[in-house]
Amino acid sequence: QVQLVESGGGLVQTGGSLRLSCAASGRTFTSMGWFRQAPGKEREFVAAILWSGGTTRYADSVKGRFTISRDNAKNTVYLQMNSLKSEDTAVYYCATGPANFVYDVWGQGTQVTVSS
Repeated sequence: QVQLVESGGGLVQTGGSLRLSCAASGRTFTSMGWFRQAPGKEREFVAAILWSGGTTRYADSVKGRFTISRDNAKNTVYLQMNSLKSEDTAVYYCATGPANFVYDVWGQGTQVTVSS
C-alpha cells in the first residue's frame, strides 16, 4: 500500500521561504507531484518531477520561485518555496500514480499560510 506523508508547512511572512517534504513508501514511483488547494478554490497543479532523470514541470504561477527536487535514496520529494506571496496560501498535497504525471494516490496535506 502506497503512503505519502507531507511535512514542512507553517506560517511565514510575505517574501519568506518554506521547504515542504513528502516521504513516500510502498512501491516504485515514476513521478511525484505537488498540488495545492486554497479555501473556496479547486485543487491546482504546482510542480512535478520524474524519479528517473529528474524532469520537472511547474505551474506558471510558481516558476522562478518554487523548486521541486527528489532524494531517490530516501524516497522523498521536496518543494522549496521562495518569495512567498499571500496567494500561495493553501493546503499543499503531494501525489503519485501508476504512470508519469498521472496521480491516484494523495497525501494528507500540509497547510501553508503566507501573511502580509
